Amino acid sequence: MPATAIAGWLGRERVQTIVLLLLALGSAPVQAGLFDDDEARRQLKDLSIKTNDRLDTVSKGQIELANQIQTLRDENARLRGQVETLTYELESARKRQQDFYVDLDGRLRKLEPQMATSAEAKPAEESKPPVEAPRKAAASDPAAEAREYEAALNLFRANKLKEAAAAFDAFARAHPDSALTPSAYYWLGNAHYALRDCKKAIDAHRVVVAKWPANPKAPDALLNVATCQQELADAKGAKGTLEALVAKYPDSTAATTARQRLKK
Repeated sequence: MPATAIAGWLGRERVQTIVLLLLALGSAPVQAGLFDDDEARRQLKDLSIKTNDRLDTVSKGQIELANQIQTLRDENARLRGQVETLTYELESARKRQQDFYVDLDGRLRKLEPQMATSAEAKPAEESKPPVEAPRKAAASDPAAEAREYEAALNLFRANKLKEAAAAFDAFARAHPDSALTPSAYYWLGNAHYALRDCKKAIDAHRVVVAKWPANPKAPDALLNVATCQQELADAKGAKGTLEALVAKYPDSTAATTARQRLKK
């Protein structure tokens, strides 16, 4: 082979080798770029999945928190209603207690002249049999009855409920015709109710309504009967008692409370 041909052949081989090297060097960045794009897509996909998971967790937490807030609002509204009811009943009880003491004070003031007259006439009565005089005094002494009644009421106020119930019961049995006997039965019922004996409470309050329907405590006694019936799960009986209260004592404070309960 001539020297010129050999030189030409070597030149072509060198050119082809250079071209192949350039092609190889050019394809490497392309492959690296493709690899980088796939990795980026994978990372974006993973990030999207994690973000969605976090959003789902946050959303569930917000829903649960909203439910808890609504539950607390409902409970707060229920408790507010109970507080309002108890406040009203407490104010009514205070007013009834105040009325009682005003009435008792008036009775004692009326008795003062009689007690003075009795003291002046005492020497003339000394000639009577010693046994008979104390009996008449004990049986017809309103001041003594008032003190006995007040003692029972003090036991109730001191939260000595069993003792108060026994004292009111004893008073009612010993003084069936006393002007304070209706109140004694009324507080006897309240004492039994405080002792969680609703059946005895109903019996005592019904005595007030049956024997002294015109007594100021009769409407409250009926209301207390209805309260006890509700606690005994006698909804029908409680409704009937409340309706009877509204019909019989429409202008009483107890009737106002009864109307409110009937609306519920």
